Amino acid sequence: MGRVNKTTILLISLFLAYMFFPAQPWARSEICDRIVAMVEDDLITLYELNRRIKQITGMDPNVLEQQNKEKFLETRKKVLDYLIDEKIAQKKIKELGIEVTDKEVDNAIEKIKKDNHLTQEGLIAALKAEGMTYLQYREKVKTDLERMRLINYEVKSKIIVKDQQVKKYYEQHKDQFKVKGSLRLAMIFLPYKDPDDIQSKEQLQDVVKQIYQRLRKGEDFATLAKQYSKGPGASEGGDIGEFDPGQLDPKIRTAIENLKQGEVSQPIHRYNGIQIIKVVRRYKGSVRPFDEVKDAIYDILYRQEVNKKYYAWIKDLRSKAYIKICF
Repeated sequence: MGRVNKTTILLISLFLAYMFFPAQPWARSEICDRIVAMVEDDLITLYELNRRIKQITGMDPNVLEQQNKEKFLETRKKVLDYLIDEKIAQKKIKELGIEVTDKEVDNAIEKIKKDNHLTQEGLIAALKAEGMTYLQYREKVKTDLERMRLINYEVKSKIIVKDQQVKKYYEQHKDQFKVKGSLRLAMIFLPYKDPDDIQSKEQLQDVVKQIYQRLRKGEDFATLAKQYSKGPGASEGGDIGEFDPGQLDPKIRTAIENLKQGEVSQPIHRYNGIQIIKVVRRYKGSVRPFDEVKDAIYDILYRQEVNKKYYAWIKDLRSKAYIKICF
């Protein structure tokens, strides 16, 4: 996994956009006890609010309230405020006809992965550590892109991030880009069709032996990985990301401990298949060079500016909107 601080991976918010429930005039008197807020002609329901509280805190709202009433009320207010802002923003997005395609979301995610030196597997692992699924992350990225376009429509002044700002951020946040001793690895994995079938196992072992000999003769690991590997990162040349050596599987750690950067391990036999590991790079404890992280820093600063303008704009728009809290 990339060592850029994972908060940069998740961009500028921990919230996801949800669809609102359209108001039905005939139903308002019947479901009033389940409506927590009205924003123009839109509703925010208690179910929607509780779902978001649980998503953010990881706790059932009732349990949170029992544990700490004051914290629960503070959290509920913040989440409700955010949901109100989202209703206002989504209405404006709809009015302006702003649309973000799946392809644009894919491109944005690919850029994030590139800037932070992440494989797809590394990104998913980082998201899992934050309690977020990949589908939720895609929705969040889509929301971020919509927000940027909204700002472009509504805010006349352009957002400019100067080179001096990027450099200053790097100098002031070097801890964010620290790299402890780590390894970037690539893998070729060939699975057994049937681990108990001796003949098929021997056939696969012959194939792996040939691949290993080709690697020893200097053939490109990434090319062979794309051609033969059935494991993680195969489509990316076998790249499986960065790892703390101490957290590696013992078999892999033993197989690569004496390898230099660019060298490959001998085949590692598993019950379900055979691996060949390449040490793509060995990172010493250091700080990533500026040129390596400047694009990621630019995105951080740009999004910070978007965020400031967005909330200033929302605050103004909110002051003119009809909003009723139903607590």
